Amino acid sequence: MKHTAMTILYELHDNLYINLTNRCPCSCTFCLRQNREDMGTSDSLWLEHEPSFEEVAAEFENFDMDRYHEIVFCGFGEPTEALDVLLKTAHFIKEHWEKPIRINTNGLGNLIHGRDITPSFEGLIDTLSISLNTPDPQKYYRLVRPRFGEISHNAMLEFARNSKKYVPNVVLTTVSTTLTSDEEEQCRRICQDLSVTYRIRPFES
Repeated sequence: MKHTAMTILYELHDNLYINLTNRCPCSCTFCLRQNREDMGTSDSLWLEHEPSFEEVAAEFENFDMDRYHEIVFCGFGEPTEALDVLLKTAHFIKEHWEKPIRINTNGLGNLIHGRDITPSFEGLIDTLSISLNTPDPQKYYRLVRPRFGEISHNAMLEFARNSKKYVPNVVLTTVSTTLTSDEEEQCRRICQDLSVTYRIRPFES
């Protein structure tokens, strides 16, 4: 049985992370939440309920914001599932602190909401880190298992393309040790075509 808590904010890598939701349209074969309940020194990231904006804002009083390099929307769900609270929280952060804001996302936000949500990031989000995972759409479908089916890979790339208009830094990521050198080169070419940054990140167990 999953241990639930109300861990809305947690510290990791000298940054402050925001856990808004446990909802996600994917069931990735490699997802960390399949075999753990926390990250770093956090309590369980399985939420008792999705926090309101008011609950999220109140949590910032418990943290010294001067300690953090960046504020990151990333928890045990896809942050754009809770888009309204995410945007209100980003506004709140920008009003109170000069901190860069990042969203770690699977890039399926447009499919989740049935519209292009990227314009809503303008002036609020400094970096979007989007999980590319693999250059191959069929392999992506097998690994990520999105509920939207095989259109998901192209939708994720289109999300990245659209985001470039509104977000200063758009990054597509893969995990080290999971791709061949040829696949990594294909990912680099995809990122070059999109004019976004390619990052190979270490696997965290």
